Amino acid sequence: MPPTNASAPVTEEVTAYDLPVSGTLPPELNGRYLRNGPNALGLDDPGASSLFLGTGMVHGVRLRDGRAEWYRNRWVRSAMVAQALGEQPRPGPVFEGMDFASNTHVIGHAGRTLALVESGPRPYELSDDLETVGPFDFGGTLPAGYAAHTKLDPRTGELHAITYRWGRPDAVEHIVVGADALVSSAREVPVTGGPMMHDFALTGKYVILYDLPVIASTDAAGGSTVPYAWDDTHGARLGLLPRDGSGVRWLDIEPCWIYHTLNAYDDGDRVVIDVIRYPQAFDMAKFEGTGTPTLHRFTVDLTGGKVAEQRLHDRAQEFPRVDERVVSAPHRYGYTAVSTTVPAGVEDLQDLDDDAFGSVLLKHDLVRGTVETHGFGRDAAVGEAVFVPSSAGAAEDDGYVMAFVHDPDRGASDLVILAAQDFTGAPIATVHLPVRVPLGFHGSWIPSGDLS
Repeated sequence: MPPTNASAPVTEEVTAYDLPVSGTLPPELNGRYLRNGPNALGLDDPGASSLFLGTGMVHGVRLRDGRAEWYRNRWVRSAMVAQALGEQPRPGPVFEGMDFASNTHVIGHAGRTLALVESGPRPYELSDDLETVGPFDFGGTLPAGYAAHTKLDPRTGELHAITYRWGRPDAVEHIVVGADALVSSAREVPVTGGPMMHDFALTGKYVILYDLPVIASTDAAGGSTVPYAWDDTHGARLGLLPRDGSGVRWLDIEPCWIYHTLNAYDDGDRVVIDVIRYPQAFDMAKFEGTGTPTLHRFTVDLTGGKVAEQRLHDRAQEFPRVDERVVSAPHRYGYTAVSTTVPAGVEDLQDLDDDAFGSVLLKHDLVRGTVETHGFGRDAAVGEAVFVPSSAGAAEDDGYVMAFVHDPDRGASDLVILAAQDFTGAPIATVHLPVRVPLGFHGSWIPSGDLS
């Protein structure tokens, strides 16, 4: 049987130094690997029974000079969390009373470390060693709430986001933050029904919006679930919002649900968008759809106003990532994690294949149309992987793929580092953590240049 505790919350904060390493850490890996996810404080935590509403906990490993200097895990101190831990609330600008311990993503921008969540709350800033500084509003320039997913344009240094919130069903907002950590642009885009926009896509010319049938729902509001539900009457469409400031262009697509974007780019009079697509109704309460989430491509014909759809790979998968240097530009490679969805009718998990428990990462070569697989063992558990280039000028797949992997034999987790160009080979380094890192959401590699 697979481990039953791979997603269970941990109960304490840990700091450990000089972590043991199997293999050899590349000396050029100088920075922090951070990952965020829900980790309830206890059974009394309002988010204890919800994947979305659990208190955020950031886990991190600091690498430098071929050593793993430290591991830390810290709860994000919203006012409620600080009070529960017997601490004073951190000062900072909370928007419309929406104070939440961000549990979805953690990024670095302009020398700051930011924990993110969607649908209204502002980010929480963290120190280099993951202590909570306080809510962050980009120097007073953020007009409202923020988002769980951002896209950094590597050519301009601008950080893009699409924000939405349950209490504002008639519009979403495109926020651009400059390299100076100040909001340089905030544009409202009218919508109806309050669609949930967990992610979006960015090209050199466009911001791509996903207006899909998961919308604000008063029936779902309250309790231990998020206030959004599938609505067959809403329809589905892609919105092309020109980055030059002109109005959005909407194009209809078949009803589906999209959590995450791999990447997108302009291709002459076309726009190419690669995503993980759920083909049928998505149940927000159970965090699952009735179809298989697959890597999928939308190709927008700008002249004819049509959208072509193509499934790129049949395997169930999620958490797509690319080399961040190619965001908004043509990409060749992408990395995903095999989905842990259990097929209908399967009652004995021993009947499933070895890779059914989220113990497999995939590397897609989208030029050749090939896929490489790296498995971590039947009872292991791996989530999202992050690509790190070996140098600033390295080729797109010349670098490393890293992820937290639960080791059931130790009852703890490892930070596993693969050579991207030898993806199926043995890890080049494995950092052995003293504790388990619960399966969570998203993370980032923040190089030393982003550290204070």
